[in-house]
Amino acid sequence: MKKIVIAITGASGSIYAKNLLDKLVAAKEQWNELSVVMTENAKLVWKTELDNETYADYPVKFYSTTDFMAPFASGSGQYNTMIIIPCSMGTLGRIASGMSNDLITRAADVVLKERRKLICVIRDTPYNLIHIRNMETLTLAGAVICPATPSFYSKPQTIEEVAATVVDRVLDLAGIDIKTFRWGK
Repeated sequence: MKKIVIAITGASGSIYAKNLLDKLVAAKEQWNELSVVMTENAKLVWKTELDNETYADYPVKFYSTTDFMAPFASGSGQYNTMIIIPCSMGTLGRIASGMSNDLITRAADVVLKERRKLICVIRDTPYNLIHIRNMETLTLAGAVICPATPSFYSKPQTIEEVAATVVDRVLDLAGIDIKTFRWGK
C-alpha cells in the first residue's frame, strides 16, 4: 500500500489538484494514507479559478505548511510518494536549493533523501534559465519533473478532460492503476 502526500502551491492550475484528489479518493483501495498540505496562496487560487472552496471537503488529512510534526516531515513516516501539483517555480527553486522553510519543502527534502518518488507538476511557462537549472538539479536528485502539459490524442472535450490528460500521467508515475486512454490500444 502507498502513503502519498499531495502538496498544492499557489501556481495557477487548481483544476489539476482537484482532478488528482478526485481520482485518488476514487482509487482509495490503492493507498492507505493520503495527506495534503496546501499553501494559503493555493487556497486563494483554488477559490479564484474554481469558484469554490471544496478542497476542504475531501476525506483526507490536511496539514498546515508550518506543521513540522506531520508524519511526512520525517523519513520515519515512510511516505512513498510526494506529488506537488501545481508546483510553483518558487517552490521548485527552494527545493532545488535545499531550503526546508515550510512543510512542503521539508517533505520534498525528506522524499529525496530517502530516495522515494517526488513528482513536481510544474505549471509556469515560459521557463527562464534559473527554472531550467532548478529542474535539472531536482532531476539529478531523483525527482520527476512533469510539466502540466496536456495531450490531445484522446480528443478531450471539456477542460476537465484536458486536465485529466496531465493528472492521469501523474497517477501513472505514482504507480496508481487507472483506466485512461492508452496510445495504440
